Amino acid sequence: MKPGAWRLALRIARRDALRAKGRSALVIAMVALPVLGVTGADVFFRSATLEPAERVVRTMGQADGQLEMVERGTSVTQAPDPGDHSYRVFDPKYEAKDGAAPRYTPEQQRSRDTEPTRLAQQLLPPGSTLVPEPQGPDTAASSTEGLLTTRTSEADLTDPVWHGRLDVVEGSAPANDQQAAVTREFLNRSGLRIGDRTAVRGLESTPFTITAVVEYPDDLKGTELVTRPGTLIGKLPDTSGHGTTAAATRWLVKLPAGATLDWAKVTELNGYGFVLASRSVILHPPARADVPFYVEMDRTGGSGTALLDRTYVVILATVVGMALLEIVLLAGPAFAVGARRSRRQLGLLAAAGGDRANVRAVVLGGGVVLGLTGAAIGLGLGIALVGLLRTRAEEYSGARFGHFNLQPLDLLGVLLVGLVTGLLAAIVPAVQASRQDVVSALTGRDSLKPPSRKLALLGVLMLGTGTALALVGATSGFSSRTLAVLGGSLIAELGMVALTPYLVGLFGKLGRWLSLGPRLALRDSVRHRGRTAPAVAAVMAAVAGSVAVNVYLASYDDQYRREYVAAGPPGAVILGTGYGTSTETKLLPQMRDTVERSISGLGPRADVSHVDYKGDCQDGTSCGYVEVMPPKERRCPVFDRDVPADPDETKRVMSTDPRCQVNQRRGSQYGDVTAGDATLLRNLYGVTDPAAGQALTAGKAVVFDPRYYEDGKVVLRFSEPATTGTGGTPAKPRITETTVDAVLAPSAMPAPGQIVMTPDTATRLGFTTRPAGSVWLPGATPSDGDQQKADGALGKLTDHTVLSVERGYQSKAGLVGLGLAGFAGLVALGAAGIATGLAAADSQRDLTTLAAVGAEPRIRRSLSGFQCGVIAAMGTLLGAVCGLLPAIALRKVQGLAADYPGISPEELADKSSVVLPWPTIAATVVVLPLLAAALAALLTRSRMSLLRRTG
Repeated sequence: MKPGAWRLALRIARRDALRAKGRSALVIAMVALPVLGVTGADVFFRSATLEPAERVVRTMGQADGQLEMVERGTSVTQAPDPGDHSYRVFDPKYEAKDGAAPRYTPEQQRSRDTEPTRLAQQLLPPGSTLVPEPQGPDTAASSTEGLLTTRTSEADLTDPVWHGRLDVVEGSAPANDQQAAVTREFLNRSGLRIGDRTAVRGLESTPFTITAVVEYPDDLKGTELVTRPGTLIGKLPDTSGHGTTAAATRWLVKLPAGATLDWAKVTELNGYGFVLASRSVILHPPARADVPFYVEMDRTGGSGTALLDRTYVVILATVVGMALLEIVLLAGPAFAVGARRSRRQLGLLAAAGGDRANVRAVVLGGGVVLGLTGAAIGLGLGIALVGLLRTRAEEYSGARFGHFNLQPLDLLGVLLVGLVTGLLAAIVPAVQASRQDVVSALTGRDSLKPPSRKLALLGVLMLGTGTALALVGATSGFSSRTLAVLGGSLIAELGMVALTPYLVGLFGKLGRWLSLGPRLALRDSVRHRGRTAPAVAAVMAAVAGSVAVNVYLASYDDQYRREYVAAGPPGAVILGTGYGTSTETKLLPQMRDTVERSISGLGPRADVSHVDYKGDCQDGTSCGYVEVMPPKERRCPVFDRDVPADPDETKRVMSTDPRCQVNQRRGSQYGDVTAGDATLLRNLYGVTDPAAGQALTAGKAVVFDPRYYEDGKVVLRFSEPATTGTGGTPAKPRITETTVDAVLAPSAMPAPGQIVMTPDTATRLGFTTRPAGSVWLPGATPSDGDQQKADGALGKLTDHTVLSVERGYQSKAGLVGLGLAGFAGLVALGAAGIATGLAAADSQRDLTTLAAVGAEPRIRRSLSGFQCGVIAAMGTLLGAVCGLLPAIALRKVQGLAADYPGISPEELADKSSVVLPWPTIAATVVVLPLLAAALAALLTRSRMSLLRRTG
């Protein structure tokens, strides 16, 4: 066609769009909504992705570099930007074999012998200034409700070097040792305000006055207390068991004028165990081949995250592709409505000498006009929405944007997506309009044709090919999974669309068993397949999306339900000792009393002790370990060797030997070997058999997994505490195995490799015990309010979360699935409404005839309702079938991604399991057509105006 003809077609399309404002608004909304979402996601992603200059400021503020000592006596290789731990550490102590003395390089030896701050000053350019970045431990600070767990750090916020890394956003920076700054999250959780005072546990006599609110632009959700240097961290009491020190191992580096930290200086510092983020190197990085970290990573096959990323790509591409197809199928009936209502106009165009291409151009012009309009509106609304909600989006994501980033090429691509969507939606109506008989178009008569058997055969082939491609692609190699799953799902759904006219004819055979109203509606739908098929396809697309989402969510939820491991029987109240320090162990009697005062009706208490060997592992002391082993013939050979196997051999054995493919998930938080009495068996493991308690009292161990039990015995392996040999090389500890008399008792939760014995039995075997906590099993599960009350009381004794209540698996997918199903239901109702409008426009002559022969006025209402219900019923049935394929394929993709050497068959089956939510599917198939019919009947007028029959 000539440009002039296209210009005329676009003018006609624009005029028709302005005339039918309601239909045009519907199509524009359908195109604009996905464009809005894609635009918002693109702007958000681009704005949240930092440019190198912005990333430098987040890392080191206004400094020239950030220096960190990883470990003295080591060397490292790093990326030009070592953020997110993009570096590797080489420690000679672990490279030495058979107890030989480690061989240190001169740089590593100097790193061992020299204090890190002094060494850094010696290696950096003369005149460099080091600003320490001490990071203190988590501790507790006073709040309006009691105590609040918070991070601690020290910084002189009056120094501009911190600007961009740690910013004062409200108030004034602390000016003396009695003042502090806190994050916004600290204020929100504590109930305090600027000007209030807060005291750190152990330093209650010297509280801090809050003078400022600060924020880390990359961590808006952190809870932190920041004081001036030397006023907090070094004074904190030692509650960790590892000592508290304010000695810095990380600094901001300020250089004198003319000095620089180039890549050569970075690699030099790496040799001494330092990691350096240099401003100049990050802004001007070296070639990848000049970075040993990258060379080694490429040689070993990367970081191992490509598999996970590839799985997400498959899922994202499938969801986006299916959503675009759904939009095309939903908008198609709206263009069909326009084409049907413009039949006479299009007939006049053909009668005046226009060919089929001209008729197609008019309808396609509508797709261009409405597609571009919807894309432009969605584009503008998406940008405006991100700008309007920028602050909330930053707070929700936990990080500030670098800048409001609009990429012209991205936005142009989004605009083209909207245009292509409109064109695709208009293609089928355009072809149908160009093929209509001119005389029939001018007289308003239909030219009815039987469904094409060739089209039906093509639909069957596409459905079978698409299904096979999606399912085979989901379980094949990774190189083409995205195209296979996405392409297969699209081909299968398009095949079902091609089959729709033929299937509509099959549905028509049900009319003989229906009453008059539904029979008339079904007959009308079958006779006018040209308008029924796109309407059914639109409903099918909406329902397919709803079913796919619900099947995927139900399967995912079932996977998490299967993988969930309870910490005890339902309702169990479990008290631990935090990080296991001696301080917390001494507080355990008070903690037990606190829980029993806070929660009533707990029942008998079972005290738990941890079994150790030669030491208790508390306060940084060394200790051996005690573990339960299967009998020799049931052990995985990979883990029962004195010398580690070759990695390839290990992978082969783990993948082929059933003894290595065992599910080791366990619930108890107290470790493998615990000591207690029969009450512990009941409260923690749900064992109520008196024989198990009697055997425990008689000095036997109780084992819960039959894989570890053989001939009344269980094997214990215990090791001497780890020691260091010459030069600090770890010496190989002596390992001993012994058998213990045992009984087997099934537990209420998975407990592989766990046993219970009495403290006397542990002592007899040469082990030691230390208190680890208590467990109660009340008759009714304590309420959330009771647990909060107990947590509040325990918070005055310890910083750590030490109390839990076993409430079973808590699913969140139900609410999400309900919301998505409701949204898809609304879309399907809208599609059915469009189909009803199209049917009503084509049925005017039939309604006029019915009125002329004496039909009651309500016939219009009932017929419209049945027409809508019939179309919705056919669409929901087909959609329920189509929605299964992408959900099943994506679950298989996830199952394949989860396969690794050593995974048990049960775990692998859980990760690829498919669960059909029959109640949701049944409600969609049954309730949606009934609701569509009822709404159509209610919203249709009963009064009819007689029309003159033409022709």
